[in-house]
Amino acid sequence: MSESVRLFVDHLDIWSGAIERKNGAGYGNGGKLSLYGIEKLRSLILDQAVRGKLVPQDPMDEPASELLKKLDKQCAQLSMRKFVSRYAERGGLPDDDRLFEAPSGWEWVNVAKLGHNWGQVEPKSDFTYIDVGSIDQRAGRIVEPSILEAGAAPSRARKIVKSGTVIYSTVRPYLLNIAIVDDDFDPNPIASTAFAIVHPFDGVDARYIYRVFRSPFFMKYVEDCQTGIAYPAINDKQFFGAPFPLPPFAEQKRIVTKVDELMALCDALEKETREAITAHEKLVRELLATLVNSQNTDDLAENWSRIEVHFDTLFASEESIDALRQTILELAVRGKLVPQLANDEPAEVMLKLADKAVLKRNSKRKLHPPVPERDQPFELPSSWRWVRFDNLIQPEFPIAYGVLVPGDNQPGGVPFVRIADLSINDPPTLPDKAIKPSIDAKYERTRLKGGEILMGVVGSIGKLGVAPDTWAGANIARAICRIVPSEIINRKYVLWLLQSRFMQDNFTEDTRTLAQPTLNLKLIRLAPTPVPPYAEQQRIVAKVDELMAQCDALTERLMQTVEVQKKLADTVTEVAEL
Repeated sequence: MSESVRLFVDHLDIWSGAIERKNGAGYGNGGKLSLYGIEKLRSLILDQAVRGKLVPQDPMDEPASELLKKLDKQCAQLSMRKFVSRYAERGGLPDDDRLFEAPSGWEWVNVAKLGHNWGQVEPKSDFTYIDVGSIDQRAGRIVEPSILEAGAAPSRARKIVKSGTVIYSTVRPYLLNIAIVDDDFDPNPIASTAFAIVHPFDGVDARYIYRVFRSPFFMKYVEDCQTGIAYPAINDKQFFGAPFPLPPFAEQKRIVTKVDELMALCDALEKETREAITAHEKLVRELLATLVNSQNTDDLAENWSRIEVHFDTLFASEESIDALRQTILELAVRGKLVPQLANDEPAEVMLKLADKAVLKRNSKRKLHPPVPERDQPFELPSSWRWVRFDNLIQPEFPIAYGVLVPGDNQPGGVPFVRIADLSINDPPTLPDKAIKPSIDAKYERTRLKGGEILMGVVGSIGKLGVAPDTWAGANIARAICRIVPSEIINRKYVLWLLQSRFMQDNFTEDTRTLAQPTLNLKLIRLAPTPVPPYAEQQRIVAKVDELMAQCDALTERLMQTVEVQKKLADTVTEVAEL
């Protein structure tokens, strides 16, 4: 076993343990986790392969210098000249163009030396069209080609390919749309002009070419050469002039075999890791469900004791911690997080007094009737009541959508709040954008005073923020609605309530889809809302704050662990590259 292979195998725990979460990944979305260590391992395997460190050199192999002479002859054949890139230089590359020291018996050549193309043709009959979308990037295979009639041929359908041809997308090459044509397609295949074509000469293995094209050194070369922003690309001169490390033909085959063997190990490691993540998520989900389904405080305490014993093991991923946060909120809104106290004034008394006060201040205000039993999502403690969300809003400041859309920034104008500005704990001192005072004057009803709860209702539905006092006088975009809780409800309780999955699902189950998903204002106003006695609201908020702080500590510790695991994977990689 080579030192490189031993390094891979001996540190499997490091490779599988380095995991990071991609943006937007949520609980139950194990597929959105980046297996950082395993991807690092795949990259390292290719890097070691193309540097001649993966398999031993055999002195009995015909050296690549002899292979290079054969390639020169094939390039020079009259029948091949029109299919060989004009960038194919005779002989090897000068020392200055060699990107690293290759083993004895290898040669540096440019890509143009490796093979030829098959020319171009305008389709005259049905054909198999291979475009960028036909490529399985991970497997390096053509999986979804189209069968087109000649009359439907795109202008880019021009390049002839055959079984054994390597195709490389020179547009957005970082996507690695690279493949070997491994089938005899019927009708005849034609590829898009987005591809560079390399059909290997005798003595060059297409599978080896493919692996070099995906290796870190080649990707870095392309990255340094490409131009453009929206659609970066590399031109033919840069691509076919790229330096390429060429081993003896027999060693190419050994390298491919060993890479395949190690990549299969990576596949098994990835499968095992993802299955472990999925099983862990399921276990956490089922255990947390027992908390929510607890029948009484004794039952809850017993269920919690089973979790508490394995707390550090269970809550060792961002997904599991997020699930714990949601369980805390679910217990809170169901009246199971803190005990009910006999001397608390029942919510019903509080609500009746509040209704009288509202009608006295505004006789035209219409209060919604009690939530009928058929519309009550679950049973509440006896001192709680179900109320339509709208009844909990200050009558002077009804729930209101913004109606303005972002336009050009007006320096010195009225601050303009967009969804990107929303944050519960860390909002900016002032929004980035401003609008003309003359426009703001038309929409006084959505002007802020500071302290309002703001919620995304278009696109980023449910995103929450609190307007700081520095936003007083600002106006809101149409993607936002303003919520001002009345004095009968604790504002922090409303904030936690709105972050619960129960309320989020309540709002979004009937989301209208226009150009973007959009919340119906009526849906928000009529949402059945669990209201505890005011004293219990305060106890709930205190307990949720305490438990969420513990979740924050778990997350911080986890992030430190993830960074250590990534650094370990990086360190092992650096050692292997020495």
